[in-house]
Amino acid sequence: MKHTNEELALILDSAAENAKATAQISNSQAITIEDAYAIQATSIAQRYKRGEKLVGLKLGFTSKAKMEQMGVHDMIWGRLTDDMQYQNGDDLPKSKFIHPRAEPEIAFLIKEDITKELTLETAPNFIEGIAGAIEIIDSRYENFKFSLEDVVADNCSSTGFVIGDWLSPNTNLSDLKIELKVNGETVQEGSSNAILGNPWESVIAAARLSLQYNEPLKKGMILLAGAATSAVFVQVGQTVEAKIEGLGNIKLDVK
Repeated sequence: MKHTNEELALILDSAAENAKATAQISNSQAITIEDAYAIQATSIAQRYKRGEKLVGLKLGFTSKAKMEQMGVHDMIWGRLTDDMQYQNGDDLPKSKFIHPRAEPEIAFLIKEDITKELTLETAPNFIEGIAGAIEIIDSRYENFKFSLEDVVADNCSSTGFVIGDWLSPNTNLSDLKIELKVNGETVQEGSSNAILGNPWESVIAAARLSLQYNEPLKKGMILLAGAATSAVFVQVGQTVEAKIEGLGNIKLDVK
C-alpha cells in the first residue's frame, strides 16, 4: 500500500518517539529527494508540536568517499532539536534509541543570521565559536539499512549530540587528529580534513543548503559539520569519548 508523504512522516515520527524500527520506505514505494525533505520537515514538525525547539542543523555525506559510495554529488542535511542535545559527560539512555552509533564531529556556533551564500573568506564572520562534538545517529529503519531518500526522510539519522567547550572561531581546524574512544580504547581515528577537506567548507555548504531549502541558519544555532570517522555502535556500560586535537575531549556514558 502506497502512503502519502504525511503518512510516512507520521510513521517515522512514531518510530523515533517509541524507539521501534520501521520498514524502509524504498522497499515498498519510490520517493524523490524532494519528497524526502518534505517528509523530514513534516516529521520534525510533530516534535515541535510536542514542545521541542529547533536549535541547529547537521550535515551528512561530508566525506567525498561516502558521497561516491552513495552515488550522490551533494551533502544531505537534517535538523537538530533541543531534546536531542546532551551535556558533556551526561548519561545517554540507550532505551531512547533503536541501534545508536556515535561519530566524532566539529560544531560551529552561528554568530549572525546567514542570509546569503558564503565563501572561505566570509564564513568566519558568521561564526561565534568552534567546538568538538559527538553525534549520535540512529536510523529508524530496520537493520540500519536505507537508500538516500530513506535517510533524508529520516532526518539523516540524527538523534542526539553533545558539544564540548566553545572556543574562538580563530581556532585552527586544519588536519587535527581525531580519535573516537570506547572505554578508553581508540576504535576510530581520523583527521578534521576528512570533513570536505576543510571543516569550513561545511559552513559554506550549510549556508547554501539552508537557503535552498528555506531553513535558515540563525544566530545562536548549532551546525554539526559532518563525521570525521566512521560511526561505531554503542552499548550499555560503555563510555564513548571523542578526543580532538586542540578542541578537547567530549564524552557520554551509555546507560
